[in-house]
Formats: sequence, C-alpha cells, structure tokens
Amino acid sequence: MTREAAHRAFLSVAGWAEADTAPLAGDASARRYLRLTRHDGARAVLMDADPATGEDVRPFRRVAEFLRGAGLSAPEVLAADDIAGFLLLEDLGDALVARAAEERPATEPALYAAAGETLAALQRHAPPADWPRATPGSLAKAVAPLFTHYAPDLGGVRQTATEAALREALEALPREAPAPVLRDFHAENLVWLPERAGPARLGLLDFQDAVAGHPAYDLASLTRDARRDVSPEAAEAALAAWLAATGRARAETAAAMALLAVQRNLRILGIFARLAEAGKPRYLALMPRVWRQLQADLAHPAAADVARALADLPAPRDAA
Repeated sequence: MTREAAHRAFLSVAGWAEADTAPLAGDASARRYLRLTRHDGARAVLMDADPATGEDVRPFRRVAEFLRGAGLSAPEVLAADDIAGFLLLEDLGDALVARAAEERPATEPALYAAAGETLAALQRHAPPADWPRATPGSLAKAVAPLFTHYAPDLGGVRQTATEAALREALEALPREAPAPVLRDFHAENLVWLPERAGPARLGLLDFQDAVAGHPAYDLASLTRDARRDVSPEAAEAALAAWLAATGRARAETAAAMALLAVQRNLRILGIFARLAEAGKPRYLALMPRVWRQLQADLAHPAAADVARALADLPAPRDAA
C-alpha cells in the first residue's frame, strides 16, 4: 500500500474520508501535517509520521496525555494508528504566539508572561519516571552536531574540551529536581487560546521529544528563540512571571538560563548546518540570530570556561 493509500484508509476509518485537506507548515522533522475540514465545519489535523523515515507517533501520544492530565492545552488525540504512523489531532487553530506578537507588537509582553505562567504550571507536575533524563553529561554530548556539521575542522580535541567544560559548568549549577522539559517551547509552538482559562490559554505543539531536565531549559528556549527576535520587554515578562510563580531566585536562574542557552544554541548551529546539507537551506538565514544569542550567553560568568574552549569558533559567515 502506498503512503497516500494508507493515509486515505486511516481517514476513512476515523470518519474523515470526505474532509477537505490543506497542508500546514511542518517542523524540521520528516513529519507532515494536513488540516482537515469537514462539510459540517469541523476541523482536525492529520499528523503523518511515516515509520519508514524513523518517525514514531507513540511519544507524542504519551506526552500529550501527560500534558492534558496536567490541565494544559495539548491537542486531544482523536484517532491513532501507531503502526502506520498516523494521528488525528484536535486543531488548536492558527493563532501562534509568534504570529500574534508580530501582528500586535504591544501584546508581546503579555503573551510571553502567559507563556511563563504556563511553563510554571507545567513544572508543578513531576515528569513521568520513564521520560529520558537530560543530565549535564547528555546535554554536553548533544552539542556534537556543531563539530560534525557546522565546524568540522574543530573536531577531536576541541570537541572533547568543549563538552567537558560544558558538562562541568552545568554540574556546578545548584541541584534541581528534574522538571518536565518540552525542549522546543517557543513562540511558533505556542497557540494563543484566549477563550480558555489560566495556563490552558497556551496551546502546546511539537513536544514529542520531551525529557526530564533542568527547570530553566524551556525558559531559555522561549526567550532565546532561533526563529524570531524576542523583545527585551517580552523576555523580562516571561522571566518575571515564571519567577513569581515558582519563587526561584533571579541570579541563579539567569546563570542556568545562560548555560542552557549556550548548550541549546551550539546544538542548533550544528543541526541547522545539517539541515542545509540535506537540502533545507532556509535554516541558514536563522544562524546569525543564533550566533548573536550564543555570544551574549557565552559572556555570562557561568559560561566562562565554555567560552574559552570555543574561542576560535567561526561565525556563520565564516563557517564551512
């Protein structure tokens, strides 16, 4: 059976065979998304995650169930075929926080404050015991794409030194109980749902790679966005809302955010380079923003040893 035939068979069983379809913007994965609209006006989203490309819908289902159980707005799974790799999902709409902030810049701080509150609400729930654990060691090793795709000439000894410095810096942070970390918690994966109340006002997308990790990771992901410039006012609104809701100390949080953002952006540079090699050059346009954020966070005292290990890392315009 072709993929298209399998797609039609799944929708037929789910009761959506006659729906009109329109493509939705995807992510950096091999997954494909279609918006379905029935003649009665009902809408849903089809996730096509072909197992032949290495995709697996089961992590998305498990994390969605956890998030909905925590009172948050993950899409409801309306139908599923784990073997074929199809999910029929609740359609949360098009009001992405990124789009809303661009269309109405004056609302950006309030939107980001709401995101900080939603993140704090998520972290009131312990991550399931079977979620992967993001440790200082695993986070350090995860920057390997930087050396294999972005700056391959710096591999070997330099990679080892960078990973060691990053691991040691992360281990020096105050110990925290692991929190649920969605990893891609940023404005293009958040949907504004003003008709809902409290933390549920933010719809959550692209969370299938969730892990148990440092509570500041998703805050760094939100405020150091590779895809858009977050205003200082919005970044402060998110941080202030999260600090108020969690009671955490600002200075310790700032150090953790800087280090976690360094780790994240080193990895992103490598992944964007890899995607460009794979025929997706649009990610190259995002690299200068990632580079600027990286330099700002490397200047934090907590990242001093990592900065020394990366002293001659080339800027995007000079990288191979």
